[in-house]
Amino acid sequence: MLRMSSKKNYKIDELEKSGNWMLCEPIAKYSDTVHRRVRELGLFDNISSETESGDIKVVELFAGVGGFRIGLERASKHFKTIWSNQWEPSTKRQDASIIYCRHFGAEGHSNEDIATVPTEEIPDSDLLCGGFPCQDYSVATTLQRSGGIEGKKGVLWWQIYRILKEKGDKRPDYLMLENVDRLLNSPAKQRGRDFAIILSSLSSLGYIVEWRVINAADYGMPQRRRRTYMVAYHQGTQLAAQFGKLINKYDWILGEGIMPQAFSCQEKDGKTNSFDISDDIAEVSDNFNRGKKESPFKNSGVMANGKVYTLDTLPQYDGPYLTLGDVLVDEMTVPQEFFISEEDLPKWEYQKGSKSLKRINKTTGFEYNYSEGAMAFPDYLDRASRTIITGEGGAGPSRFKHIIKTEGGRYRRLVPVELERLNMFPDNHTFGSSDLRRAFLMGNALVTGIVENIALILRERM
Repeated sequence: MLRMSSKKNYKIDELEKSGNWMLCEPIAKYSDTVHRRVRELGLFDNISSETESGDIKVVELFAGVGGFRIGLERASKHFKTIWSNQWEPSTKRQDASIIYCRHFGAEGHSNEDIATVPTEEIPDSDLLCGGFPCQDYSVATTLQRSGGIEGKKGVLWWQIYRILKEKGDKRPDYLMLENVDRLLNSPAKQRGRDFAIILSSLSSLGYIVEWRVINAADYGMPQRRRRTYMVAYHQGTQLAAQFGKLINKYDWILGEGIMPQAFSCQEKDGKTNSFDISDDIAEVSDNFNRGKKESPFKNSGVMANGKVYTLDTLPQYDGPYLTLGDVLVDEMTVPQEFFISEEDLPKWEYQKGSKSLKRINKTTGFEYNYSEGAMAFPDYLDRASRTIITGEGGAGPSRFKHIIKTEGGRYRRLVPVELERLNMFPDNHTFGSSDLRRAFLMGNALVTGIVENIALILRERM
C-alpha cells in the first residue's frame, strides 16, 4: 500500500470550503494561478450575462472516474452534477463506477449500458458533458485499422445524439465533449468523415460548435496529452447571439470564443478553410471528403448552421509550467515492487532503445523491416511527462511505461498517485482498485485542468 508523502497538501478556492479533495502543492498552486489570471485579465468586462447566479445542472455521460466533474467543480461551485452514467462492457467489476460513487455518492448515478437507458430517465440539464469512448480512434492502433465511428465503441456517439434529439425543446443549452485528436482525421478511407458526422448531428439540433486540439503540456500542465475538446451552445443562447454579430468568424476562433479565452492561441500559417456540412447525416456519411487524401479540418475551428470555419493555431502561454518531477512522491514512500531490479534493468533499456527488426506479415508472408527510434531512458523530470496509456501498470518491461531515476540512483516505475497527479486528479482518487487497474483508469482519463480552464470561461459567458 502506498503511504502518503509527508509533503504538505493544499486545497484551492471553493475546495477550501468543501474539503472534498486534496491536491498536491504544485497542482493546487497552478490552479490558483489560473483562477487568478482569468479574473485579472478582465475578459468579461463587456459581456452582459443573465446568469449572474444560480446553479448549472450537469449531466455527465461516460463519466469514468469523474474527470469532467472534478474539473467543473474546481472551476465553480455552481456546476452541479445531477446525473451521471458509467458502464464498462465485458467487465465484471465496474471499477470506474465504484470509484465514482465512493467520491460522489450513488444518488443520480447510473451503472448501466447507456444504450439501455430511456431518455425520459435522464433529467433535464443545462450542460451535458462527457469523453465519449475513443478506443476505435486511439493511437494504440493504426489509423487504417481503426473502426472510427462505425467501430464497437464509436457507435456510442449515437447515444449522445439520441439523448439530445429525444430531449427536444428540453435539450441542454451547452455541451462539453472530449475525444482523441485523431478524431479530426478518421477514418483513413474518408478523412474527416467521423468529425463531420458529429458536426452534422449537432448542427441539425441547433448547436454552434467550437473545437480545439489541445496538448495539456502546452498550457503548463504536467502531461503531454493531445485531445480534441468541443464546446457547443444552442442557437438561443447569448453566446450564439454574440457569434452571430461577428463579421469575421475567424475572430471567434482566435480571440472571442470560449476556447481562445480558455487557451490563448495565434494563427499558425494564416491558411484558413471554410466549407458547408449538410444536415443530412446519411449524405455526410456516404460522401463527405470522399476520395481526398487529407481532412479539411484544422486543429481549431467553429461550426454554425452547417458552415465550418477552421484554421491551424499555435498555443500562446506565459504562465507556470508543471513537470514530471513536480508530481513525484517521496522515494521513501514508494513500495519495493515499483523499483526495477538490476537483473531486469537491461530488459527495460532494450525496450526503450532504437531497433530495426525483420518481421513477416502472417497473412501475406511479406517480409519487411520494422524500425523504431530510441526513447528517453530514464524519463526527463524537468519537463512534462509523456502520455499515460492504459498499459502503464504492471511490472513487465515496456517501451511505453514511464521509468524514472530517483535521487538515490535507483530506477522505478510511477506509482498510482503520480499517475493521478499527471492527470491533475486529487491524490488517491482511484484508491481501492488494484495498482494495475488504477493505471488503466488513468490511461483512459483526461487532464482535469483542461476542463477546469474551459469551465472557468464558460461559466462567465453563460
